[in-house]
Amino acid sequence: MPGTELFGAEERKEIEDVLSTGILFRFNHDAQRKNIWKAKDFEQEVKTITGAKHALAVSSGSAAIMAALAASGIGTGDEVICPPFTYIATIEAVLMLGALPVFAEIDETLCLSADGIKKALTPKTKAVCLVHMCGGNANMDEIMAVVKEHQLILVEDAGQAFAASYKGTYTGLFGQAGAYSFDFFKIATAGEGGIFVSNHETTYKLADNFCDHGHDHAGNNRGMENHPVIGFNFRISELHAAVGAAQTRKVPFIRKNNLKNKAFLQSKLSAIEGVSFAKLGDANGDSGTFLNLMLPDTASAKRVVDEMNKAGVTGFNYWYTNMYHFINQWEHIKELKTAAKLPIEVLGAPQDYKNLNLPKSQEVVGRLISFGVRCTWTEEDMSKLASQVADCIKKAMSTVNA
Repeated sequence: MPGTELFGAEERKEIEDVLSTGILFRFNHDAQRKNIWKAKDFEQEVKTITGAKHALAVSSGSAAIMAALAASGIGTGDEVICPPFTYIATIEAVLMLGALPVFAEIDETLCLSADGIKKALTPKTKAVCLVHMCGGNANMDEIMAVVKEHQLILVEDAGQAFAASYKGTYTGLFGQAGAYSFDFFKIATAGEGGIFVSNHETTYKLADNFCDHGHDHAGNNRGMENHPVIGFNFRISELHAAVGAAQTRKVPFIRKNNLKNKAFLQSKLSAIEGVSFAKLGDANGDSGTFLNLMLPDTASAKRVVDEMNKAGVTGFNYWYTNMYHFINQWEHIKELKTAAKLPIEVLGAPQDYKNLNLPKSQEVVGRLISFGVRCTWTEEDMSKLASQVADCIKKAMSTVNA
């Protein structure tokens, strides 16, 4: 959790600025707030790093992806191609907007593949919700070719990939809109928070309305503002934005150290027989937040996980059995267990979610073990971890060869 590793005086100062005015609300109260606008600061820091023309700070990464989809025109009955490997919020956002998820194959980038998207297309496909998983990036040239050929709307969930890029363009900025997460576990954290980004002014303005009950934010009297659309409350507080702004300023330093530490671990582990690493669409655009090990097959990966648990190794995820990142455990999605009836229950699901055939995704996620990279690791820390992991892999693999 790189962001949380670096909590300090900078975050406290930003919070104290807000407390000194008593204005925790992100809008209005111009006189009392003494020109202290932390949500605006947070948005500007994100724009500075990514080059996005527009950024909107919201209450969570989940809110950001819902806003990105809604402001891009995705709604009831629209088929949206999604990956089966993502944080569940991506799928929840599609469903809550009344749209219909269509699951497609990922590849070794851990993201949707162009071929997977093509095979999932139907006459009803309106959009692709591309997720840049585990700090990396997808093969964007290939994906954009499919998007353009079929005139699809592209929305990017880069919740785990803030500060990642592909050939100079940051994740989240290839399509109509994108989303970043700044929750407790990301490269930078606001505690809870997210950022919507877009290079399209109309899309941004619609998201700005949508995330605050439809308010147009024109003038200085909130009670007299117009409401161009129906919206909901996805506002961020000034306190959360204050932390997010301070943290985002640290991201270049964090990323630099992440990449150095990741390279060190890869060099140590790459010599082990049977070990490879997840691919990147563009290796130069890696955020460095995850070290993604690939074992020869699912059975091998499971044995390695067992050995690491026995040895007390921590800080890794085995997504294949993770309850909220991979489709195998999404029983509530497969069975459409809802608190209240959703449009998909009336319109019908576009796929049989209980019997999906996604062999490539099963193979890739089954082989994958991810370690969160820490920017504060010392060489001693990393050497110890590499040695422990190497021992566990060798023990697990030896049982096959015995």
